Amino acid sequence: MYGTQESVQHSRGVWGTHAVRLLPSDTFVLTACSTTFDSYSSLPLSSCVLLCPALFAQRRREFFEADLMVRGLELEASRSVSVLDDKVVFVKVHMPWEVLCTYAEVLHIKLPIQPNDLSQSSSPFSWLTKLCEPSKDVIQPEVDYFTAPFEKDRIDSFCVKDRAQFFAPDMRSRMAYYVLSRAYYEVRGDVKKFGINKLLDGGVYKAAFPLHDSRFNVKSTDVQCANERYRLYQEWAHPKNFYKTQPLDLIRKYYGEKIGIYFAWLGFYTYMLAGAAIVGLGCFIYGYQTHKEVCDPLIGGRIVMCPQCDKECTYWMLNSTCDSSKKLCIFDNFGTLVFAVFMSIWVTLFLEFWKRYQAELEYEWDTVQFLEQEEQPRPEYEAKCCHERINPITKEKEKVPYTSCEKCLRVSCGAGTVLFWVALIIASIVGIIVYRLAAFFTFSSNLRKELKELKELQPIKEYVTPQMATSVTASVISFVVIMVLNILYERVAIWITDFELPRTRTEYENSLTLKMFLFQFVNYYSSCFYIAFFKGKLVGFPGKPVYWLGTYRNEECDPGGCLIELTTQLTVIMGGKAIWNNIQEVLFPWVKNLISRCCKRVRSEKVIPRWEQDFQLQAYGALGLFYEYLEMVIQFGFVTLFVASFPLAPLLAFLNNVVEIRVDAWKITTQFRRMVPEKAQDIGAWQPILQAVAILAVATNAMITAFTSDMIPRLVYYWSFSVFPYGDHPNHTMEGYINGSLSVFDIRNFSTESEPLTKPYWFQNITTCRYRDFRYPPGHPWEYQHNIYYWHVIAAKLAFIIVLEHVVYLTKFILCYMIPDVPLAVKEKIKREKYLTQVILHEANLKLIFCLWNAAPKESNCLIMPLLCLTSV
Repeated sequence: MYGTQESVQHSRGVWGTHAVRLLPSDTFVLTACSTTFDSYSSLPLSSCVLLCPALFAQRRREFFEADLMVRGLELEASRSVSVLDDKVVFVKVHMPWEVLCTYAEVLHIKLPIQPNDLSQSSSPFSWLTKLCEPSKDVIQPEVDYFTAPFEKDRIDSFCVKDRAQFFAPDMRSRMAYYVLSRAYYEVRGDVKKFGINKLLDGGVYKAAFPLHDSRFNVKSTDVQCANERYRLYQEWAHPKNFYKTQPLDLIRKYYGEKIGIYFAWLGFYTYMLAGAAIVGLGCFIYGYQTHKEVCDPLIGGRIVMCPQCDKECTYWMLNSTCDSSKKLCIFDNFGTLVFAVFMSIWVTLFLEFWKRYQAELEYEWDTVQFLEQEEQPRPEYEAKCCHERINPITKEKEKVPYTSCEKCLRVSCGAGTVLFWVALIIASIVGIIVYRLAAFFTFSSNLRKELKELKELQPIKEYVTPQMATSVTASVISFVVIMVLNILYERVAIWITDFELPRTRTEYENSLTLKMFLFQFVNYYSSCFYIAFFKGKLVGFPGKPVYWLGTYRNEECDPGGCLIELTTQLTVIMGGKAIWNNIQEVLFPWVKNLISRCCKRVRSEKVIPRWEQDFQLQAYGALGLFYEYLEMVIQFGFVTLFVASFPLAPLLAFLNNVVEIRVDAWKITTQFRRMVPEKAQDIGAWQPILQAVAILAVATNAMITAFTSDMIPRLVYYWSFSVFPYGDHPNHTMEGYINGSLSVFDIRNFSTESEPLTKPYWFQNITTCRYRDFRYPPGHPWEYQHNIYYWHVIAAKLAFIIVLEHVVYLTKFILCYMIPDVPLAVKEKIKREKYLTQVILHEANLKLIFCLWNAAPKESNCLIMPLLCLTSV
C-alpha cells in the first residue's frame, strides 16, 4: 500500500531495526488501539481496554507481529493525527523484494517472460469503439506479455525491468494478505491459532486493509505514485463517462481479477441488452396500433358482465374496462410472441458469446489454470483440521476438519434449513393470496362509494378499479415481504455455509451462491408465477364458484386479463428493487462517510496521511461483490423469464445497468477502502445458474403466451371458429371474437351466497350476464359444461408449447454447437505460451546440467550422462 511522499514523512516511528521504504500498493495497514504511541513502538505492546482484556490482546498482538517479522515482513507504526481517538495506531506492513519472490512462487503467480509476438486481429467495428474508449493520455494500453508461473531460481528468465513495478499492485496485496491470514497469534502445545480475520473479530485490531495509492479527485505530486485511483475515477467512475468502455485491464490491476471479471460481465451483459431493448421497444410501439371490440359502444357497451365476487359485487358493462383493455393490447399482441422467441435465442447468444469473451479474459489475466494450481485452503478451514485421512490422489496423510459422516451431517442440516425457509416463503405467498381475495371483496363494496364522495379523486375514478387497487396494493405488500425475508435469510445462509466449512474460497462462494439464489428465486418470482399460471385458472362459473379454504372465493383475472396484472407486478418489483438498491449503494455509504468525517477532528496542521484517510472510509464487506452479482442475476431472471408479458423489461434493465456500472465504480473508488485483491477464473456458480434460467425461460414464456395471454384463443377463433362450420363469416376474421369468448349465465341460477345484493340503475329486464370462459349456455343439454371451443383452445395451447419449445431448444443446441467456447486466436496464444515456457524455463535446466558436466571429474561423468540424455529428450 502506498502513502504519498508528503504523508510518509509524518510516520517515522520505525518498528525494530528496519528502515521501511513504502512502495506503491505493497503494504497492508493494521489499525489497533494503544494507550501511548511510545509503548506501541517498542515491545511489549499496549492495547485498547475498550476492545478486549488488556493483557490478552497485548500478547496476541505481540505474538502476531513477531511472527510477521519472522516471516520476513517489515512493520512501521505511526500515531494517528486526525481521528478522534488518540489511542489509534497504524501499523504498516511491508513486503521486501525477497519475500515477494518467495510468496510469488508459493502462490504460482504468473509473470511476464516475453512480449507477445502474435499478431493482434482488429475488429471491423474498431473505428466505432475507439470513439467510446477511455482517453489514452490518461490510461495507457497495457503491454501484452507471455507469462509463466514464477520460480525464484529462474528469475533471470523473467522480464524484470524494474523491481518496483515487476509485481503488480494486486499481486503485492494478495501476497501480503496470504501471509497475514496464516501468521500465528497464539500457540499452545498442538493448538495453533492464526489469521488476521480472527484478530479482527476479537477486536485485537480494528481494521486491516490495503491502501489506495492516491486521492480519487486530486492527482498526487509524488513522481513515484501511479495515480491509478485518480485515473480510474477520471475515466471510469465519474458519471460523465457513462458512454465509455471500461478500462478492464487497469481495474484488474488495481482491484484484482475478481472485481475485474464482475465489471467485465456486467459491461458485456449491458452491451447485449442494447439489441434486446431496441426490439422490445419496437414490439411495445407495435402494440399501440391494435384495437379491441371491448371499446366499441355497439359491442362492449351492450354486454352485461356477471359479478366477480359474492353479494357485494354487482353487474357491470364490458366497455367499462376499455382503458385496461387498451393497456393490455400494448403487451398482448403478435409482436410480443415474436419477441419472446427472439429473447429465447438472445439469451443463448449472450451466454455463448460471454463464454468466448471470458476465455479471452482468462488468458489475458493469467487465470486459465488458476483453480488447479493456485487456490489455497481458507484459513477457517485449516484452523479446524483435526482428523487425518489418506489423500486419494497423493496417497499421503492429510488433515481435514471433519469425517465423511460429519460432512454428510453438515450438508443435510444446511439443506434442511434452506428447505424450511423456502417453505416459509411459500407460506407468505399464500398469505398474500388470501389478502388479495379479502381485499378485492372490500374494494368491490367500498371503493366506488368512497371515490364518489371525494371530488378531488374524480379524474382517476375510471382508472382505479377494485382489480387494479387489489393488484397494486398486493404488489407493494409482496415487495415489502420480499425485502424483509431477504434481510433475515442472508444471515441464515451465511451461518449455514460457515457451518458446512467449505475448503476453498471458491467452494465457499459457490455454496453460498446456490443457497441464496434458490431462496431469492422463490422469494422474488413466486408471486409472478402465481399471477401467470394460477390466478384465474380454477374459478368455476358464476353459479358454482371455487372457494379457497371454504371461505374466500377464488380470485379472477382483471377484466383486461391476467397479463396486465403480471406486468404491474413486474413493474413494481423491478422498479422498487432498483430504487432500493441504488439508495443502499449510493446514499448509505455517502452518509456514513459524511458522518464519520464530521465526527473526526484534525489535531495537526500537517497533511492527513493516506492510511488515515482510507481508515475513515467504509469497509467493503467480504460478500459485497456477491450481492452485486445477485442483484444482476435476479434482474436477468425478470428480463428472460417473464419477457412475454413485459417487452419493455430489457430496455429498463439496460438503462438501469448503464447507471449501475458507474454507481458501482463510483462507490468502490470513492466511498470504500481498497478491498483485498482476489483471483477469479470466471463468474463461478453464477454461470450454471444463468444457463438454468435461460433453459427455464423458454418454458415460462411459452406457457405465458399460451395460458396467460389471449393469443391462442384469438388464433383459434380466427382460423377455425370465425368461418364454417363453427362461424357465419365467409372469410377469416376477428369480428365477433369478444362475443364468442364470453359465455352466457342465467341470473336465476345464482345461489343465495353468490347473488348480488344491489343492481345498477340500468339493469332492467335483463335475464342473463356474461363471464370469461368457454361453456355451453343455459338450456343446452350440457349447460355450463366446457364447449368444443374450449377443447380446441386447450389442444392448440399444448401444441403451441410443444412446438415452440422444441424449435427453440433445437435452435439453442445448434447455436451452442456452432459457437466454440474458446476463440481460435486464444487457443493459439495458449499453445504459444506453453511452448515458450518449455523453451525458456527448461533451457535453464539444460545449462545447469552442462555446467555440472564440465565441472565434474571425468569419473563422475557417467552418472550425469543418463540425466543429460533424459533431459534432452
